[in-house]
Amino acid sequence: MKRIKFAGYDVSQIILGCMRIGGKDERDAIKHVQSAYDMGINFFDNADIYHAGVSEEYFGKAVKGIDRDSIVVQTKCGIRKGFYDFSKEHIITSVEGSLKRMGLDYIDVLCLHRPDVLMNGYEVAEAFDELKQRGLVRHFGVSNFNSMQLELLKKYVDEPILTNQLQLGLFHTGMIDSGMCANMKNDFSLERDGSILPYCRLHDMTIQAWGPMRSAFGFFPDNDELKEENKKLDEWAEKFSITKEALAIAWLERLDFVQPIIGTTNTDRLTQMVKADNISLTRQEWYNIYSDMGNLIP
Repeated sequence: MKRIKFAGYDVSQIILGCMRIGGKDERDAIKHVQSAYDMGINFFDNADIYHAGVSEEYFGKAVKGIDRDSIVVQTKCGIRKGFYDFSKEHIITSVEGSLKRMGLDYIDVLCLHRPDVLMNGYEVAEAFDELKQRGLVRHFGVSNFNSMQLELLKKYVDEPILTNQLQLGLFHTGMIDSGMCANMKNDFSLERDGSILPYCRLHDMTIQAWGPMRSAFGFFPDNDELKEENKKLDEWAEKFSITKEALAIAWLERLDFVQPIIGTTNTDRLTQMVKADNISLTRQEWYNIYSDMGNLIP
C-alpha cells in the first residue's frame, strides 16, 4: 500500500473514514475496520459527533487487539447540535469523551471540525497546551478551514497545524480550477476558498480529501446526471482493470500532498477501491481525466 510520511509516522496514503460505521451492526463495523487494517490502512479518521459517539465506540472495539503503535488515530471536535464550539472546556471534554469511548490513552491527531466564528484564540491555545501536556493529544489539525481562518488560528496556537480536511474529488475541484484559470472570465476562475490548496502546500499541511465520491448530483458512480462522465470513467477504469471508484482515488493519490478519505462501510467495495494503490497515473493521464470530467484546461 502507498505510504507517506506524516508527523514522523509512516502511514497509508488512504485513510479509512469511520463516520458511517456507527450505523452498522456492531460486529460488521468491527470486522470492517479490522479488514481495512489487514489491507494495509493504518490511518483512521473519526469524530465525536459521528452517530453520537457510537462510531468511536465501535472503532475502539475494533482496534482493541491491534498494536497501538501501528495505527494513527485521528478524531475531530467542535460541532455541537446547531452550533460550533471551540471553547477550552468543550475541546478538552470532547477529547476526554472520545478517549473513553475508544478505550485509548491518547489521540494521535485532533482536528477542529468546522470553523467557529466565536472562537477565542487564547482558549484554543490553552486547550491545545493542556491536552499536549497531559499526553492526551500528540498533534493537531483542522477541517474545512480557509487560509485566513488558518492564519487567525496560528496567531494564537504554538502547535503546528498538520492537516486540513477539505472536500476534494473528481467532481469537486474548485480549489484546483481557480488556480488553473486565474485571471479568466469564467466560472472555473472563481476563487471561493482563499487559495487554500497552495496555502496548505506552502505550510506543509496534508490535505485530507473528504467526499471523493460526491458530486453536485449526489454520488457520482452511475449517476443519471453524469452519464457521459461515467462512460468516460468506465473507459479509464477498464484501461487499468480497476473500478471507477478506485480510479477516482488513484486520481487523488497522484497529488502526493493529499490523503483520500474513503468512507464506505462496504468491505468488498473498499477492497476494490484500495487497488488504486496499484495505479500510477502519468501527468498526461491525470490531466486528461480531469478534462474528461468537464473541467477546463486553458
